[in-house]
Amino acid sequence: MSDEVISLQRLLEEDKRYPLDAYVFVRDALTYASDELNLGNAIHEPTLELESTARPGKPAEKHLTGQELCNAIRLYAINQFGYMAKKVLNNWGIASTGDFGNIVFNMINIGLMKKSQNDRREHFDDVYDFDEVFEKQFELKTPRR
Repeated sequence: MSDEVISLQRLLEEDKRYPLDAYVFVRDALTYASDELNLGNAIHEPTLELESTARPGKPAEKHLTGQELCNAIRLYAINQFGYMAKKVLNNWGIASTGDFGNIVFNMINIGLMKKSQNDRREHFDDVYDFDEVFEKQFELKTPRR
């Protein structure tokens, strides 16, 4: 078993607030933010989101703020789950953007993500209201014919 898997197993045993699916989802949303939404600024220091070091043929690391990541997670959740996004997140124990911060900083603490010197857990607090963005503002986009 890899060190990452062992670290994640220990995390899930120590902090039972969120299931594995929640961690995988946030990690996938980070990839979505970088690859699909092209968010983040290239930097040359450890970042909140991307843990790799620069290697030949590998793009420079990007940094997303807590607010940017929360907004990317919102878009990814709607993309993946549609109108059920809030229900799925709630089922995983995620009821506010602060929960995203808890998940991210848990992964930082076990070495699955990195952060910059300026990143704080509080940057994830109250970025948006789940009822507002997942219910009141929800808009289903259908393909045009």
